Amino acid sequence: MSTPQTPLTYRDAGVDIDAGNALVERIKPMVKRSLRPEVMGGLGGFGALFDLSGKYREPVLVSGTDGVGTKLKLAQQLGRHGTIGIDLVAMCVNDVLVQGAEPLFFLDYFATGKLDVDTAASVVDGIATGCELAGCALVGGETAEMPDMYPPGEYDLAGFCVAAVEKSELLDGARVRAGDVLVGIASSGPHSNGYSLVRRIYDRAGRPADLDVGGAKLADALMAPTRIYVKPILSLLRGAQRAAIHGMAHITGGGLTENIIRVVPDGLGLDIEASAIALPPVFDWLQREGAVPREEMWRTFNCGIGFVLVLDAAGAGAVEGELDALGLAHRRIGEVVAAAGGERVRIG
Repeated sequence: MSTPQTPLTYRDAGVDIDAGNALVERIKPMVKRSLRPEVMGGLGGFGALFDLSGKYREPVLVSGTDGVGTKLKLAQQLGRHGTIGIDLVAMCVNDVLVQGAEPLFFLDYFATGKLDVDTAASVVDGIATGCELAGCALVGGETAEMPDMYPPGEYDLAGFCVAAVEKSELLDGARVRAGDVLVGIASSGPHSNGYSLVRRIYDRAGRPADLDVGGAKLADALMAPTRIYVKPILSLLRGAQRAAIHGMAHITGGGLTENIIRVVPDGLGLDIEASAIALPPVFDWLQREGAVPREEMWRTFNCGIGFVLVLDAAGAGAVEGELDALGLAHRRIGEVVAAAGGERVRIG
């Protein structure tokens, strides 16, 4: 006769449904902060509803999904969970912005081995803040507690954004031509790219979190949340200088070398002036401490330029004046040229 087995519950298997429910209640006020009038219903349904009928004539939907890479590892190492959600939103909304689209709503995915309600709530609070900064609604998400999938204290994070733009106002780079001017808009730091290299350099240097870099602690400079460009750039696109904007690029993985060229038609290339890009202190430290070659810096980091406008040369000055009025630090970093041979991007 077999011995009776001890009854097991989901909690015994490592999943705490009550903790998940507690998290939902904690984040409801955070989600409410970001809601827009077009959102139908509230948090908790199987699907989120968003009404486009009163806003667009010929809406083109633009979607994007991303994570924050191994910046998560640094956040967990430093115990800083409050701003990583801003990074998550920024990486998605800045991407869809490139095509002139307005981010409408956002959903997140938070996965961990054992749910810590305080940590998860802190992360979601950052996501809600990011959505507020972008003007989009946090309409839902998924929290997954998966025992044995992640080491204690670790979690993973991903997000998904849907945006819209009038078909007639879509920016696809088709108007970019030789002679156009490249204007780079300042980043807030490394944003959320290159952190496998960042962490290797940081570890090799002995993790000097309190080291002064340009008047800020190194840990603060490395964890500075990704700048969200949505509201000022949409304001620019709705203004009198819109016609001068031929294309835009978000500088993410691949750095300056690989991102701007994505919005430039075949047959054209880029001539970027290295002297126009002065490395901010945190990048200067990374390059010196890691002995990182210049070319590796260009193709790994944003090097202080987080977003780029490709502008008609005749209208560039007026657009730069608008950028000043919007409080966006910027500089001319090069121009579009006829492609020469197989090399389409020159930084020199």
